Amino acid sequence: MANSYRSPLLDLPGAVPGEPPDEGVALHYGDPFAEQRRLESWVGYVDLSHREVVRVSGPDRLSWLHSLTTQHLTELPPGQATEALVLSPHGHIEHALYLVDDGEATWMHVEPGTAADLVSFLDKMRFMLRVEVADVTAEWAIIWEPVREPVPGRLTRVTDHGRDVFLPRGELAEYGRTHEHPAGMWAYEALRIARHQPRLRFETDHRTIPHEAGWLDRAVHLDKGCYRGQETVARVHFRGRPPRRLVFLHLDGSVETLPPHGAPVEYEGRQVGFVTSSARHYELGPIALALIKRNTPIEVPLLAGGVAASQEVIVPA
Repeated sequence: MANSYRSPLLDLPGAVPGEPPDEGVALHYGDPFAEQRRLESWVGYVDLSHREVVRVSGPDRLSWLHSLTTQHLTELPPGQATEALVLSPHGHIEHALYLVDDGEATWMHVEPGTAADLVSFLDKMRFMLRVEVADVTAEWAIIWEPVREPVPGRLTRVTDHGRDVFLPRGELAEYGRTHEHPAGMWAYEALRIARHQPRLRFETDHRTIPHEAGWLDRAVHLDKGCYRGQETVARVHFRGRPPRRLVFLHLDGSVETLPPHGAPVEYEGRQVGFVTSSARHYELGPIALALIKRNTPIEVPLLAGGVAASQEVIVPA
C-alpha cells in the first residue's frame, strides 16, 4: 500500500489520522479510552485497511507454503486462522503472515509496505509447482471486529480475540456508514500490547529470532520438515537460549510522555535493550513492550526512555 493511501473511514466524524506506519487509517475517533473499553466489551470495529493482502492459489499452495514458512500448513482446514513467519537463512524474522484458507486459495494480511517483498520472494520459490501468487491489496481490505465467529458469506479469519474480515475495498465507505462505534489504531495497539502480541517491525529488528519475541507458541511448529531458517530455530530451542527476551513493562503513570519505539531500556545505568511499542491503556495506564538482554534480572527496576518501569515476563529468562 502506497504511503499516499487514505481510508474512506477517515471521513467519519472525529477521525484523527494515524502516524507511520499506520498512516492512512484513523489513530482515534475522539475518545481513545472509550474506544478501548468498547472493544474489550466486544463492541465496535477497527479499520485495518492500510494492511496489505496477498492471495496464493493453486492445488499445491498449502504444501508449498508449508515448505517455506515456520508453520505446519499441509492440512490446514478451510476457515481456520493461523500465523506463520518467513525467516532468513540465519533464522531472523523477515515476514509475519496472518493466514486463512478458503478451500481454493490461502489468504494472508501483512504489514503495510511488506507485500511487494513477500510476493517477490514467493514468486522466486515457485519453480514448477502449481501455485499463483498475487498482491490483491488494491481489491481487498481488512476490518477487525471484536467478535469470535465468522461472518456469513464473508471470508473471515477468526481468533480468540476477534475476527479479521476480508472486505472488498470498494465497500469500505458503505461499511463505515452502516456500522457503529469505530475505534482507531491507538485503541487497537493498546489492546495488542496488553495481550503481549508481537508486531513485525515493532517487536523485531534485523536480527530478531522467533524465540525472542514470543512467536514460538503462535507461529512456529517445532515438529515439521525443513524450511529456511529452521536450523537456527531448532538449535536455539533445543540446545541454547535466545540472546534477548520480550518483556511487558508497566510504566510510571506520573510521566506525561510515552517512550517511543527504539528508546533505550536501562538497568543500573547500562542499556540492556530497547522499547518496541508503547501505549496508554484505559485500565492499566501507560504500558510498553521491550526487547532486553536475556540475563537482565527479572525483579529489578528499569528505565524505559527515562521512564521508571517494572517488567512482567513474556519470554522466560
